[in-house]
Amino acid sequence: MTSPQQTPDTHGHSHSHGPAAPVSQHLRRVIAAVLIPFATAVVVGLVVLWPGGAPAHERTGVGFDRQTEQGQVVKIEQIDCKDVNAAQVPPTGDTTTPEGREAQRAQTGDCAKATVEVTTGKDKGRKFVEIVQPDAPRQFHVKQGVVVAYAPDAPRDLQYSVTDVDRTTPMALLAGIFALAVVVVGRLRGLMALIALVISFAVLTLFILPAILQGSNPLIVAVVGSSAIMLLALYLCHGLTARTSVAVLGTLISLLLIGLLGSLFIGWASLTGNTDDNTGLIHGLYPEIDMSGLLLAGVIIGSLGVLDDVTVTQTSAVWELRQANPDMGPRALYKAGIRIGRDHIASVVNTLVLAYAGAALPLLLLFSIAQSSVGMVANSELVAQEIVRTLVGSIGLVASVPVTTVLAALVVSADRPGTPEGGATAETATGAPSGTPSGAPSETPPKAPAGRPFGGLRTRGGGGRRRKA
Repeated sequence: MTSPQQTPDTHGHSHSHGPAAPVSQHLRRVIAAVLIPFATAVVVGLVVLWPGGAPAHERTGVGFDRQTEQGQVVKIEQIDCKDVNAAQVPPTGDTTTPEGREAQRAQTGDCAKATVEVTTGKDKGRKFVEIVQPDAPRQFHVKQGVVVAYAPDAPRDLQYSVTDVDRTTPMALLAGIFALAVVVVGRLRGLMALIALVISFAVLTLFILPAILQGSNPLIVAVVGSSAIMLLALYLCHGLTARTSVAVLGTLISLLLIGLLGSLFIGWASLTGNTDDNTGLIHGLYPEIDMSGLLLAGVIIGSLGVLDDVTVTQTSAVWELRQANPDMGPRALYKAGIRIGRDHIASVVNTLVLAYAGAALPLLLLFSIAQSSVGMVANSELVAQEIVRTLVGSIGLVASVPVTTVLAALVVSADRPGTPEGGATAETATGAPSGTPSGAPSETPPKAPAGRPFGGLRTRGGGGRRRKA
């Protein structure tokens, strides 16, 4: 009797939970025929639209468009606010307004006189004084790093002023903890994810932003840049496989849907994209930039990260379902995968809405203080553009689940050598190899792992009973 260890494995599949079996050569060619032209178009777009750096302009000294240097607080003194005229009560003495009450509080307290030393730039070592009112949201302490703005046209004593706190150390430490956690838990896959994150930021800062500033169409730039990020990130993190290619196709289709819906509703709702001081400054410095197109570009780029998560998860779920039960056909795989996707949809959409709501919380608080109606709040452009951004992105996310699931189910089920049309593998439902009559004993038993025989048991293909060898 032939020992199970000596019998060659003639079965066409494995029930292990390792990497999914590769699809056929023909199907890989079909996928390549779709993705290679797309990747080529992305490369051509990068070459044609590559900006070569942001255009130079004369600084206005307004908002973020200021020359900045690093500084450090070297001395703090407590002084009477009246001695430095920190605030002036209105000439009428009216303290019923918020401005009047704030000025009165500033005159009745102790102010901080901070001596700040410039630590970078041509004026390194120069010191200036900054007065901090007692109710100011930001208070200083000695040896604290700060960001100082430089105004060359101002009088010498007023050329430098503190604009922000230097947060380099805590931010760098937090980034290091994040990177360490990703590598420790994700190992090589986590390291690849960090590399993909760096590449994404590189594409954003070296291509997308400068190209928009150069006057290129923001929508086209966003589509090309997002596609490049998607291809590099997905294939770098998940490998050059059919499974990853399906996720890429699902993401691409969903991005196209988001672009179409965003373009339609941003135009229909007459959203200009110029809603605050920052966008107003951009429009003032670069009037040729299409601000509504910039809004649409933000919608596409903002949706990309969550789309990657959804499409990769759905594709992996379908592949694992096929591995667990090779007899599942495309219809059964789709039904099982879409059930997983519904749970994913519920959590992702809620996450996206809460993320936007959290970012706009101060604005929503202002509307609440003003006792504005929900309709009035939603109709304001500042809130309406966030609503459109959220809903368009959410529609794309919802659509990505069935799109990716059906693509994955078709790809993983189709075109396997020796696979019947119904999606069964080389074995029939009775466990016999393909071509073996139902009920006939199988001449070749399943192969056991090396060193672990089936305990002297052998399986008959027809009866399903086991007898001792």
